[in-house]
Amino acid sequence: MIMLAQLLLSLSFLVAVHEMGHLLAAKYFGMRVEQFSIGFPPKIWSFTKGETEYALSAIPLGGYVKISGMIDESLDTEAMKLPPQPYEFRAKPAWQRLVVMLGGIIVNVVVGVMIFIGITYTYGDTYILKDVINKNGGFYVGPVGESIGLKTGDKIVKINGENFDYLQDIVNPETLLSTDGYYTVDRDGQLIDIAIPADFIQKFNKKSSAGNFLWMRLSPVIAEVAKGSFAEKVGLRTGDKFLEVNGIPVTYNDEVVSIYKASNLDSITFNILRGNETLSFHEYFKGETSIGFYPNAVPSQEFLKNAEQKITYGFFESIPKGTGRAFSTLAVQVKAFGRVVTGALSPKESLSGPIGIMQAFGGEWDWSRFWSLTGVLSLVLAFMNLLPIPALDGGHVMFLSYEIVSRRKPTDKFLETAQKVGMVFLLALMVFIFANDIIKLF
Repeated sequence: MIMLAQLLLSLSFLVAVHEMGHLLAAKYFGMRVEQFSIGFPPKIWSFTKGETEYALSAIPLGGYVKISGMIDESLDTEAMKLPPQPYEFRAKPAWQRLVVMLGGIIVNVVVGVMIFIGITYTYGDTYILKDVINKNGGFYVGPVGESIGLKTGDKIVKINGENFDYLQDIVNPETLLSTDGYYTVDRDGQLIDIAIPADFIQKFNKKSSAGNFLWMRLSPVIAEVAKGSFAEKVGLRTGDKFLEVNGIPVTYNDEVVSIYKASNLDSITFNILRGNETLSFHEYFKGETSIGFYPNAVPSQEFLKNAEQKITYGFFESIPKGTGRAFSTLAVQVKAFGRVVTGALSPKESLSGPIGIMQAFGGEWDWSRFWSLTGVLSLVLAFMNLLPIPALDGGHVMFLSYEIVSRRKPTDKFLETAQKVGMVFLLALMVFIFANDIIKLF
């Protein structure tokens, strides 16, 4: 319910500002706006002010502005058979109609940039220094990282041949989408280049892959003992720290796992530190697949003190910083879309609809994450609406641009047919995306 509430709030806000962009531009040029709706019919609630009905409708995955004399999704062809009126969309100069159609896109870009500026000013940045991780024994590598050739203990020293500072740079979408990208790692004193596959971002973004790429290596301290596990049977407790397993000293949790998995013995020995006391265990282990505990997933305060770098920005510093981030985020989305169009990325794996977006918001209400995703969605909404597909703003922009350049206006019949074709295409795309979201759930 929290996921759904965040999705509906975000989309309703973005749809409202998008359609408001069309409405304000239309009214500025003296066009009559018949209806402004957040959501699609049936209507839940509405009121009329002046010539415009403002409505809140039941299906919250979009919205619309109905401008008199415009061929839109309402397909009100009867009104188009009457002579044009001075207040109608079709009676206005092509450049004014173009501004109206670009109004929603422009507002979404402005809102997206403002959100990124606000996030930068309010929250600043918190980075984890990669050099501290490397000095702490390198990275723990999960199955997703292992699939491209990384190994636990690797120290990542360069990305695409360039030095970098922060853990976040390793998983930056620009890095994962880079052409012929690669990591340079220090593995036992030897430098090795690990290629980043062209479609790696698909594997990285899968729900099942979350947390299975790489992370800092963590101390072998028990955070929780699993119910009915080997650990519970032998009396291990929260806070116990492994010192040695099968006679091998351990510093990191991943070493505990690798040692007992590699041993294949009927029994296991280990020493733990409990408070100030060292305890020794020699236990029958045949048939067991794991010790049965959850390690601390959060680094120690001492480690974070050295590894975390927090940066705050003044208001005027946040403006160029946030603006730059907004447009770099948009560039990444455009690049990913281009990869989908060219076939380098699978549409099935790369596209997400409302269910996927809802999951991205998460099950806890986090305003930082909410506004970050809303900022991204605002920019994505602007870009997607600019695509030259009839029934989208970009379709209208395409035909109006043709009219301005050629000084020939497409016939109403042509525009009506194009609108129908565009609506069928978008409906089919929505069905595909919804179905894809449902399949991904399972």
